[in-house]
Amino acid sequence: MYTMMQVCRTLDMTYQTLKFYCNEGLVPNVKRDSNNRRIFDERDVKWIKDLTCLKKCGMSIQEMKEYLELCMQGESTIVLRKEMLRKKQESLKVTIQELEDSVAYIDWKQNFYDEVLSGKRPYVSNLIRVGE
Repeated sequence: MYTMMQVCRTLDMTYQTLKFYCNEGLVPNVKRDSNNRRIFDERDVKWIKDLTCLKKCGMSIQEMKEYLELCMQGESTIVLRKEMLRKKQESLKVTIQELEDSVAYIDWKQNFYDEVLSGKRPYVSNLIRVGE
């Protein structure tokens, strides 16, 4: 069994985040020790790690609750869960492409500045109007 702090250290998570997840009902069947403090078993820790991954994938708390609800219904909801994850995956792929485009722009702009600084190309700006 793990205390809240042990789970937080293990998963590199803040105490406040774990407490929030518990209070929001995202960690089902939380057990308590004799002092009424939350304690977690291996299965809980694995689920909390899954929650962390879902959050990093961009799932909102509401989406995480919906996913949890489907998980709690068992095998009959696997198709629905797969569809939720597929949609999130597609959204992430769009975001990745947007980020790659942004990196490519910065690479291009850095190269442009390098060429200007080395004298290989004249400086031209769309913001500075010359001769008007």
